[in-house]
Amino acid sequence: MKEQNDRQSSSARRKNPERKMPVVGHLIELRNRALVAAIAIALGAVAGWFLYDPVLDILQEPIRSIRASGDRTAEINFAGVASPFDLKIKLSFFIGIFLSCPIWLYEVWAFIVPGLTKKEKLYSVGFLGAAIPLFLAGSTMAFFALPNAVKALTSFTPAGGTNIIPAQDYLSFVMVIIVVFGLAFVLPVLMVGLNMMGILSAVRIQKSWRIIVMLVFLFAAIATPTPDAMSMFFLVIPMMTLFCLAWVICVFNDRRRKKRLIAQGLWVDPDEPID
Repeated sequence: MKEQNDRQSSSARRKNPERKMPVVGHLIELRNRALVAAIAIALGAVAGWFLYDPVLDILQEPIRSIRASGDRTAEINFAGVASPFDLKIKLSFFIGIFLSCPIWLYEVWAFIVPGLTKKEKLYSVGFLGAAIPLFLAGSTMAFFALPNAVKALTSFTPAGGTNIIPAQDYLSFVMVIIVVFGLAFVLPVLMVGLNMMGILSAVRIQKSWRIIVMLVFLFAAIATPTPDAMSMFFLVIPMMTLFCLAWVICVFNDRRRKKRLIAQGLWVDPDEPID
């Protein structure tokens, strides 16, 4: 009997090795995956070092446009002796994080995936496959909104004033704009993910459409603080399109889930109040 139990236990471990992995094994795997992600970011930073000059030239275009208008003087200021080198290091790593995002996101996913079911694995792959290009698309769109944002914010400078902008502050401002735009494009994917998990239904999204529209316009107004409305609509239109597409996907997923649960006799409307 004991030998039979040992054979069954050994067979279970072969079928589900992750369930028997000790805590030390998980920590070792976490260390290895973190090391791969760090190497990928470091290699991306090396590439960013060589891309520093053209990228910084693009980022300074809004400042040059202010000077070209002839209204006032605007310059990027390097206050300290080591400031140019410090800025190059930070911008290189920022570029490296963007270039290596498919690798380090995969490492995060690969560490989590052993604890997921087969269906959840498919969902997570779809999430990454949609989130990465959308994040990059949103970050790219930030470059088109950046000149208007800088021009609008510096327009509050009093007549005769000069905009001497610290390089570190300017880089931080640019990075925030880029990351916020990227995350804004990922939010619809997160909405679909919550729907797949059964947390957020399409009916609830439909009931909250006024709030969603208000938040999208509010976000666009803050992210593109320009006097003209056209710049804001350049961000509103793609965001609303993505949200509508996400809602359609949620509708089809809810219908599929409802048919399956009705067939099993387990259907309970999550949006129906309990008496």
